[in-house]
Amino acid sequence: MEWKKLLADTRLGSKINPPYDPVKYHMSEFEKDYWRIINSASFRRLQDKTQVFPLEKSDFVRTRLTHSIETSSLAKQLTAMITKNISIYQKDTLYEISSDQAVLAGDIAMCGGLLHDIGNPPFGHFGEVIIRDWFINNMKDYTYMDKPLNAILTNQMKNDFYNFEGNAQALRLVIKLHHLDSDFGLNLTTSVLNTVVKYPTDSLRINENDADIKLHKLGYYLSENNEFSKIARDTGTKIKNTYYRHPLTFILEAADDIAYATADLEDAFKKNFFSIETFVEFFKNELRDYEKADLITKEQIEKSNLLIEKFSELKEEFKHENSKEILIFQNWISHVRDWLMFCAAYGFTNSYTEIMEGTFKKDIFEESFHGGTIRILKGAMHKFVYSTPKIIKMELGAQSILNSLLDKFIPAIIYFEEESENNSGYKQTKAEHNLTNLISENYKENYLKSKTTDPIHNLYLRLLLVTDFICGMTDSYAKNLYQELSGLYK
Repeated sequence: MEWKKLLADTRLGSKINPPYDPVKYHMSEFEKDYWRIINSASFRRLQDKTQVFPLEKSDFVRTRLTHSIETSSLAKQLTAMITKNISIYQKDTLYEISSDQAVLAGDIAMCGGLLHDIGNPPFGHFGEVIIRDWFINNMKDYTYMDKPLNAILTNQMKNDFYNFEGNAQALRLVIKLHHLDSDFGLNLTTSVLNTVVKYPTDSLRINENDADIKLHKLGYYLSENNEFSKIARDTGTKIKNTYYRHPLTFILEAADDIAYATADLEDAFKKNFFSIETFVEFFKNELRDYEKADLITKEQIEKSNLLIEKFSELKEEFKHENSKEILIFQNWISHVRDWLMFCAAYGFTNSYTEIMEGTFKKDIFEESFHGGTIRILKGAMHKFVYSTPKIIKMELGAQSILNSLLDKFIPAIIYFEEESENNSGYKQTKAEHNLTNLISENYKENYLKSKTTDPIHNLYLRLLLVTDFICGMTDSYAKNLYQELSGLYK
């Protein structure tokens, strides 16, 4: 791969021409992307989508919006660090990146950070699990022309739903579901779109146990197969019919991991899910277990232990301060974040040739000083937050909401726009027609525009129409619609 193509400013739609003199008031194509993203309704809706705590009333915890802004900032900063490293430590590389290209790469990574969660359904990653499980458990119970859905859809169509993924939905959302000034949604540059696709694979090739992380999850649906192929060709990440990760995707994923492993942990501490003492005990126990299982190097153990020792320094520093506990933890998190940024930059630089050749299969933290640390921090969220009764109750509530909406809208959509002589006797009921009227006109217009002469493919697109509708909901909208359709009025 080469940076000239990786930084492609081509678009699926027409080039965006401003009404002013583009030479006098120059703006890069990626700066235009940034504006289009933050000005979109889908991005604004992230302010009412769960990051960790569903339907949270407090105003200090992160939402998907604040998490995306933090990830965007970290991605741009990390790109600057990495491109600087390349200029210093990779002077003889075949994959040189100029200073001008480094700036553009930072802008692309920044846009990717804003977009990376834009396709997620309500109620965080648990919402993705609910949607997958619903289709796995219920597809067989609904019929089209008297045949079960799971018997007539192709394997790839079924697998798209069985492996439903917010990342794949993000690509679909920004290129299909916005009606702005193009037939291609927000009409973003192909390099930004490619960076957002963490897993450049379709649902037939997923293998979560494969050594190559690009195969672990679904990256694009069958419905976006042609568009993704063009995106990859434009950016040079499709080589001899094989898709490779865009190098900036590694940076975006690292920025996302840093934001998740530090900021979300800080929120959990503020909400009293754990104390510093219990956290330190957990950290030490995990480190000991990793060492016994030979999952961590001696050097990584030493570096992680230095982080634990940092707590003692901070306790001494803030011993005369009121609210010293939160000050200690916040400063510790800031210190850890800086270390993780350094390690991500090191990991990318150290594996630069492999990344550019498409042969690097791991995440860039794995062999760094704090490859063990970031795993422990992620594990802390599961230990102290996700397994608690409070979060479990919230997630069970979210499950009731999304399952109920899918129970209503999936059967309602099966015969949408299918009333014809050939389908005599198969049509929507009045109630199903009314339910369909609640779906966004943008989404329905996209379906009508995408229809083909193949009735099974059209059925697949109608099922996507429902997941499009649900993924576009905020937490509050989903909850309110569920209550209204269930007759639970305030």
